[in-house]
Order: sequence, then structure tokens, then C-alpha cells
Amino acid sequence: MKRILAINPGSTSTKVALYADKEVLFVETLDHPVVDLKKFERVQDQFDFRKNVIIDLLEKNDIALESLDAIVGRGGLLPPVKSGAYKVNEAMVERLKNNPVVEHASNLGALISFEIAEKLGIGAYIYDSVAVDELAEVARISGIPSIKRSSLSHALNARAMAHKYAEQVGKPYEEMNLIVAHLGGGISISAHEKGQMIDINSDDEGPFSPERAGRVPCGKLVDLCYSGDYDKRGMKKLFRGNGGLTAYLGTVDAREVQQMIDDGNEEAKIVYEAMAYQVAKAIGELATVLKGKVDGVILTGGISYSKVMTDWITERVAFIGPVEVLAGENELESLAFGTLRVLNGQEEARTYVD
Repeated sequence: MKRILAINPGSTSTKVALYADKEVLFVETLDHPVVDLKKFERVQDQFDFRKNVIIDLLEKNDIALESLDAIVGRGGLLPPVKSGAYKVNEAMVERLKNNPVVEHASNLGALISFEIAEKLGIGAYIYDSVAVDELAEVARISGIPSIKRSSLSHALNARAMAHKYAEQVGKPYEEMNLIVAHLGGGISISAHEKGQMIDINSDDEGPFSPERAGRVPCGKLVDLCYSGDYDKRGMKKLFRGNGGLTAYLGTVDAREVQQMIDDGNEEAKIVYEAMAYQVAKAIGELATVLKGKVDGVILTGGISYSKVMTDWITERVAFIGPVEVLAGENELESLAFGTLRVLNGQEEARTYVD
């Protein structure tokens, strides 16, 4: 029986689970208050903080590190990679630590896994990285030749939920056309055509989210960049970390926003509904990519637990295809099961080359 530790760092939390083969032994979400995270200038600076929180959690649950057979972390923002498993190596660590495509908490998954696994003499892996790239060539054109569209999305959860929905309806994932909206700290939406993620709305070109600004008017963005109020790092932080719900309402927690709405806060209602409105627009946009032949629309991620949010989205997109809410994230299970296939020889881990 293989014991696999799965680590999924998100923007405001770190999710951890221990599996014995396919049996989950424990799972826990470690929430990180914004006030704690604001102490760190860069996401990479959170490394020791998040690693120590994980090790403390294992100690509290009497889990000996030596009992582990493998550790798998959520794949971060690497250059484009293939789907499936990669074994974390020095080249990947160097890239994520010193030259990530984008600073993001998911980059810490491979780094923390490698740090712990190397001392134990076991393998560290990532699975279905954020950087999985299966875009159709026509989808790479942006409108400016020097800016090429790339695929950065919540690929792990999106693909896992697409597979789960396909199983529910009794059809192979590879024979279906699906749109998957991942609603979490970041929001990304993907079009799946016959088993391939052929296009996406990433979290910087689609709906705003709890902490990200999403797509904004380009002209006004240029003006803001040259206003003198922000340097490059400040602008990036404004769009990733200080945008979205937190910019309007001072919180990244959708549950707090829901409470504001319940308490009669009209601003909270219009901002929250605007987020649903933008998600629906993005789903409609990707429906055209699939030429209207959509077998299902899947709403997933933590915010999908909000019925008012999923109802708002559903009433706008139900005409496109059947809408299925698969709330929460199946990411830890997907990470662990993918790694288990590698350990059992059913799948071969790829080697990362920068």
C-alpha cells in the first residue's frame, strides 16, 4: 500500500491530504489570513511559512514523514508542459523559484514537495500542471504578434471534473465537448473538445475573482500603468492579489460576501452578481469555440458551493447545455491518484527540461 502526501497551495490556503492507495486517511484545509500573507513581498517568500505549517500539521496528526512513499504538489506556472505526471527535478525547482512564468501560490507545490521528499529519499511529483497547454493554434493569436496567448488555468481540477462528469453520464471524456468553469481564489474557464483543452479564459483575460482583476479595458489599463502611481510590481499586485472582490469589498472570502448580501449590503450584491455575470459571458464565449456543440457546462471550485452564484450563472447559460454543479475541488484526489498510477507502473512520469 502506497502512502502519498498531496499538497495544493492556493492563493489564501494550503490543502493537504494523505492517501493510502485510494483511501484518504486525512484531509485538511489550512487557511492563511490575508494579514499573514501580506507580510511577504513575493509569493516565493511564503515557502518556509507554508512548509512549516504542513510539517506541523503532520506532526499533530502523528504522521511520520518516513512513512511516506511519495509527495505530490500542485503543478505551478511553468512554461507549457504536457498533461499528466512530471517528477520534480532541479531544473523545475530552479525555474519555479527564480524565473516563474507568473508568481502564484501553486508554484510552491513542487518546491515544498521536493524539499521534503529529497531529505526522505523518495520521489516528488506534480500532476496536470497549471501550465498544461493543449491550445488549438488558432487560439494562440492575440491581436499583437509579440503577445502570444498561452494556456494557464486550473487544469488539474478542470480535467478531473470533466472526467467525473463524463463518468456520471456514461460517456468517455474523449468523446465529449465540455465547458468547465473553475470558481476559486482565481477563476479560469476551459473548453474541452474530445479530451483536449483547446481554449481557455485564464484568470487575467476573463472574469474577476476574489483577489484578481481579470480582463479590464486595455486603454484605461495603459493609462493606469503610466499614471505614476504604480511601479511594475505594484501593478502586478493590483491585478493579482489586490483586485476583484477584495478591491471592492475588502475580503477574498465569498462566504463573507454572501453574509454582506444577506445583511442587505447592495454594493456587495451588485459586485457579486457582476462576477457571476462575467463568468456566464466567458462560458458563452467558449461555447462559440465548440461551435455550439456543448455536451455539458460544469461549475466547480470552492465558490460553486454558493447557490446564489451558481443560480445566477445557470440562468444565463442553461440554453448552451446542461449545467452540472460539482462544487469544491477534487484536486488533492487527482494529484494522489495520478501519482499512484506512476508508482504502480500504470503511467510514466515525464522529465522536465527547461
